[in-house]
Amino acid sequence: MKTSRSPFRLPYPAFALLLAVAGYIAVALSGLQLSPALMFAAGLLLGGVITTLVTKAAPAPPAELPTTTLYVGNLPYRANEASVRELFEPFGRVVSVRLMKDKNTGKRRGFGFVEMPSDAATAAQQALNDTEFQQRTLKVREANERKEEDADQE
Repeated sequence: MKTSRSPFRLPYPAFALLLAVAGYIAVALSGLQLSPALMFAAGLLLGGVITTLVTKAAPAPPAELPTTTLYVGNLPYRANEASVRELFEPFGRVVSVRLMKDKNTGKRRGFGFVEMPSDAATAAQQALNDTEFQQRTLKVREANERKEEDADQE
């Protein structure tokens, strides 16, 4: 779920409504003799203007770092996503961990994939390949792209 970039972490419509109510109160306290509908409209206009200014002034989201997916082979069958994540986190942020399971039995197949920023993935691969993890010697390689199925086989 996307969150807004406003400083209050409210979705923009809620932020605008909050400012509309604040604008209504400000107009009411100013002593102007306006109808409640006009005061609310003025508050809504004020809220819309402030919301627009806040969204334009908000910092741009950080650029996505290029990631690399690592194949991790010879994993112990008792290893879970949390333990594999914990193993790779000292080298950098772990974006995702996917351990493969047999479709029929649901048991782990002894390999998986770890997605990390490219520089962290390189460091993790160099450090963890051929090291022991839960009495198994890991094989850590850059994952190959999935082979596309031929359109003829559909």
